[in-house]
Amino acid sequence: MAKKRTTLRLWVQAGWFALTNGYAKGFLEGKIYKGATKFVCVPGLNCYSCPGALGSCPIGSLQAVLDSGKFRFSCYVFGFLMLFGALMGRFVCGWLCPFGLVQDLLHKIPLFHKKKNLPGHQWLKYLKYVVLVLFVILLPMTVVGITGMGDPWFCKYICPSGTLFGGVPLLLSNPTLRSAIGWLFSWKMFLLVLIVVLSIKYYRPFCKYLCPLGAVYGLFNPVALYRLTVDQDKCVHCKGCQQVCKMDIPVWEKPNSVECIRCGDCKTFCPTGAIHSTLEQLRVKPYGGIEAEKGGENK
Repeated sequence: MAKKRTTLRLWVQAGWFALTNGYAKGFLEGKIYKGATKFVCVPGLNCYSCPGALGSCPIGSLQAVLDSGKFRFSCYVFGFLMLFGALMGRFVCGWLCPFGLVQDLLHKIPLFHKKKNLPGHQWLKYLKYVVLVLFVILLPMTVVGITGMGDPWFCKYICPSGTLFGGVPLLLSNPTLRSAIGWLFSWKMFLLVLIVVLSIKYYRPFCKYLCPLGAVYGLFNPVALYRLTVDQDKCVHCKGCQQVCKMDIPVWEKPNSVECIRCGDCKTFCPTGAIHSTLEQLRVKPYGGIEAEKGGENK
């Protein structure tokens, strides 16, 4: 059952990637799609510069607003993040993010002894909030050039998804761009290779320690429409849910941890069926009504 759920999640991730990055002509010609849909954000870390991208990354869009020099906050971008955060929380990370799919597949490569977390995990997991505040918000707003425009610091200096899906395909198809490679691209490639190698051994290191989008969505986990609940009458505190959780969350205590990507492994494993989602708690009565299924919230 767990294997089937994992396979389903991978297929959903792959299908969503194909749907949101389906501009095949862009890959063939090495050009970025600039049609009408490019003004629309997609939920995951989907690079604007990917030749196949049909939509925009919410983090990239947010920086485009903040580094304009006019300090005008876009209601659309903030509203988009709040909408998907309120509806799904980090479900987006587990099921819809292209770079999450890449890390999931890398971790399946049979190399190294697999581990969940990097050394110092208890402190490193807060680094993504530093990246969000410093590289996504503060630096683009405050460090500006003579034109009054700032740089998209996260996209320009950190984002490995942009390097993989945007930089590499564009360079492979454009000889002119290859001749202009400098230290910045070398630095981004170093970060990408480092994260790729770490992802083979450790589960989703970018999601756990660096992703600002995951940091935003995670804040909504406790209040999102899609949440997890633990029936304390059924829970035997075997801690098996934490053992199978690749994000290493004590689900019986913190079912809505900001680190949870909603993969569902804990629900599948639970021997007593104590873990439910809020959507599963709605069932249709024989006479057509809807009621909440009995089951306690974790207190």
